[in-house]
Amino acid sequence: MDLILLGPPGSGKGTQAQMIIERYHIPQISTGDILRAAWKEGTALGIEAKRHMDQGNLVPDEVVVGIVRERLKASDCSGGFILDGFPRTLPQAEALDITLQEMERGIDHVISIEANKDELIRRLTGRRTCRNCGIMYHITFDPSQSEGICDKCGGELYQRDDDREKPIRARLQVYEKQTAPLIEYYRKKGLLRSIDGVGEIKVIFQRIIDAIEE
Repeated sequence: MDLILLGPPGSGKGTQAQMIIERYHIPQISTGDILRAAWKEGTALGIEAKRHMDQGNLVPDEVVVGIVRERLKASDCSGGFILDGFPRTLPQAEALDITLQEMERGIDHVISIEANKDELIRRLTGRRTCRNCGIMYHITFDPSQSEGICDKCGGELYQRDDDREKPIRARLQVYEKQTAPLIEYYRKKGLLRSIDGVGEIKVIFQRIIDAIEE
């Protein structure tokens, strides 16, 4: 089963991805991970990607697509995969379609985990991180036993700058701008599976299963 997973920051996409991997025994392909792997391995595309990143530029679509193409050829993808963080743009989506056609396979489902902006902001602004050991808590969903103190090491809990409301709203705006065309693209293809991302983790996961196994 070949899947694409979409979801804004705070949607719980990472948690659901892990549960999908465990159920279907398919690898999660994250563009960040495979870019880092490519330059560590010293592949031509990996070196090219690192050159752009070192210059503070976005990695060109053709380089990203090339690295994804090489990853999809790996043996562990023969039974399927879940793409996380790719495609991000329409040109990437179109290039992915061409790549998969050449491989005589195609995307089965595009899972879009959705939640309203107020809920996402509530989730993200509630995160607290230990200055000492880095463990993360949430003031509502997973609070520490003593307010402001890490249960594990006794370190101070603080709110990271990128967990404050202003930068979060900016991230959500970027996501919406990037993803809206993709959602429409896959909806027209009949591949989009919109999932209500509000509720208990297991309930949301069951919604995903119901959508792709119906």
